[in-house]
Amino acid sequence: VPMMYRVVVAAALLMSGSVAFADPAIDAKYERSCKLCHATGLLNAPKTGDAAAWEARLAQGDEVVLKHIKDGFNQMPPKGTCMDCTDEEFLALTKKMATAAQ
Repeated sequence: VPMMYRVVVAAALLMSGSVAFADPAIDAKYERSCKLCHATGLLNAPKTGDAAAWEARLAQGDEVVLKHIKDGFNQMPPKGTCMDCTDEEFLALTKKMATAAQ
């Protein structure tokens, strides 16, 4: 087996671990409905990747987090403008935003 082939395969295997949990549908919904506020902290939104800012929110449990998302909370509008998101997608989006930047 040619050395270049081995290098490409090894690189693909290493990279696959970092993208194995990526979900293009969730990423698209984040870009469309969450990014404007959560990427910048607009309207006092907790920033994406700032695990400390999300810690107390997540500690309240999924039920409270979902209620805040669906009803709106503080300056966040109801459903954070994602009218077609399911509960599972809201939780996946929250997990994505709460995960520390790497």
